[in-house]
Amino acid sequence: MNPQHCLFVCTTCGSKWQDGQRIGTSAGERLLEQLQALHQNWELAAEFPIQAVGCMSACSRSCAISFAATGKSTYLFGDISPAEPSIPLSNILDCASKYYQHPTGSLPWGERPAPLKQGILAKIPPLTIPTPTNAAL
Repeated sequence: MNPQHCLFVCTTCGSKWQDGQRIGTSAGERLLEQLQALHQNWELAAEFPIQAVGCMSACSRSCAISFAATGKSTYLFGDISPAEPSIPLSNILDCASKYYQHPTGSLPWGERPAPLKQGILAKIPPLTIPTPTNAAL
């Protein structure tokens, strides 16, 4: 059985603010819409859903996305622009496919598309839950 996977997309990234209120559509919301359109025809759509996130705290490196799965490292990427035509957003799903296929989610630098090589913000190890040992016996 494959672990559960998720592609998180920050929807606050690239927001414009006025008087403490967000106005208009953010770059993150546009990125989410574009990825959702590509996601519909992706072979892993059912196994690797997209989830909008209110903020991923990568404001200085927007737009931000993340790959996460049970038992795998989590990757956080920034500097992804929905308006940059030279960076096809299909690269994100191609990289997500590699993440899905690798048992530990490893994404070696050389195997990532250019925007995800330069835009890496974090690789967070998987959560491991300690198990009781017989040491107390």
